[in-house]
Amino acid sequence: MKSIQYKDARRVEVGEKSLPETGPGEVLIKVAYAGVCGSDMFIYQGTHPRAKAPLVMGHEFSGTIEKGHGALARGTPVTVYPLLSCGHCDPCRNGYAHVCNTLKLIGIDCDGGMAEYVKVPEDKVVPIPSDLPLKLAAFIEPVAVAVHATRRSGYKPGDSAVVYGAGPIGLCVASCLKYFGASQVLVVETNAYRLDIARQLGFIPIDAGREDIKARVLEYTDGHNIDLAFDCAAHPGVHTTILDILRVQGTGVVVGSYKKPAEVDLLKIEFKELTLIGIRVYERRDFGIATRILQSGLIDFDRLLTVAAPEEAPERFRNLLEGANVIKMLFKLDS
Repeated sequence: MKSIQYKDARRVEVGEKSLPETGPGEVLIKVAYAGVCGSDMFIYQGTHPRAKAPLVMGHEFSGTIEKGHGALARGTPVTVYPLLSCGHCDPCRNGYAHVCNTLKLIGIDCDGGMAEYVKVPEDKVVPIPSDLPLKLAAFIEPVAVAVHATRRSGYKPGDSAVVYGAGPIGLCVASCLKYFGASQVLVVETNAYRLDIARQLGFIPIDAGREDIKARVLEYTDGHNIDLAFDCAAHPGVHTTILDILRVQGTGVVVGSYKKPAEVDLLKIEFKELTLIGIRVYERRDFGIATRILQSGLIDFDRLLTVAAPEEAPERFRNLLEGANVIKMLFKLDS
């Protein structure tokens, strides 16, 4: 079968690989689309602490059942809940398997979806509605991250929000807030292409390189500041303003993963009685909510997706590393 394989730092190759052999409790999926995540870019650069070459990357993907599922027939459209939890640590035993002490992922700790076929544990298979295009279904996982961030934030209908970063996760968070009825969604970004996409999706763009973020937030909130702020950029500069734009008893949500510790002014958290929380991936129920958001048609998610053939993978990964004007890259694996 055709596969996209990580071979070494900044080297991916497209080549043939044996069809995965499934055992008891495993399902073979014929992959339709597979997305490139930020963690895949860490793998590509050779900086991911767990991923080892050779590896078929990809934990965001859609496809159809090929064989091995006890209840779903061949051809059933599916995606995959890619978290591999141990099942016996304290978080797992207390209902928080998504923050397992030794959490692993399909596509990082074992071969993933950037191939024509992938095998996964049966309990990780998530059936999807037949009327949801498989291209959009490959985007369920990133939207689920945003759903989880929104739920964890304590969002209430009509709240206002600022999202830092107009990458895939930032725009997904903004889209979820729009779906749930936020009164205002402001998106802070420096990249002109991403700012334009945010504008096209109906969000209020703030150019962090040219505009005063605090002044713009006060302008759009009539001087009241913001209810919620989501850090999807994971850039040290975020914390120079995020605590200032939150109203008293507002909530900041750390969504992006920082490479180095960021400096945070704890005195501002104390004096304004702010809440600062973190989120990690998602829970199983977030996939169902994400699916309904994608089905709703309220947000034009197709605008975020760029599709390429597997043969283009080496060039596409290089371009992404160089900052190509792409929000979400998908590889189309089925012919």
